[in-house]
Amino acid sequence: MLLADERAEVVAVCRRLVAERLVVGTAGNVSVRVGDLVAVTPSGVDYATLTADQVGVHRLDGTPVQAPLAPTSEAPMHLACYAARRTGAVVHTHSVAATALSCLVDEVPPVHYYLGMFGGRLPVARYASYGTPQLAENMLAALGDGTGVLLANHGAVTLGDTLAAAYDRAVYLEYICDVALRVLGAGRTARLLDETELAAVSTRLAHYGQPRR
Repeated sequence: MLLADERAEVVAVCRRLVAERLVVGTAGNVSVRVGDLVAVTPSGVDYATLTADQVGVHRLDGTPVQAPLAPTSEAPMHLACYAARRTGAVVHTHSVAATALSCLVDEVPPVHYYLGMFGGRLPVARYASYGTPQLAENMLAALGDGTGVLLANHGAVTLGDTLAAAYDRAVYLEYICDVALRVLGAGRTARLLDETELAAVSTRLAHYGQPRR
């Protein structure tokens, strides 16, 4: 099976997204790039029953290579990320806090230094109907050179060099949005981080953890 390991990883990440309540039902989607090929979740398949062979492999222009099922309706958004960036994976969620916050703000307020994981900011892309080229265009415009973006009245998208990295960012993004919602709902003036601190933290977080061997 073509890209067997990557397709199995897509299934595993989908199951984790459900377990972490970052998606509901068949919402959200996942992809990983290997060279000029992309393994991406199919449309409308319950993640509890999804199997690796159902995860389609497509070329970067969307042409199916080994895909028994139609790809996710958000395939244009995934492919747009790969066309614009040299990223290795894309995770799209419908997580509750991110979706709720996307209805309230144009950019996530700097309530926590974890924003440094996303280059210091998390913008909100203008609304467009799901699965449309316009949504993909709006998402890219808001994303810029960052690694995460909220989709107005919809959800969130995170990027990573690996699928594990993109998934981790989706988890942290939801945490930040949850904190922001609580802060905004507190009815008091929030103490926010400034751009200087966020820039410094972004640099530190880029080298966080154990050194690679």
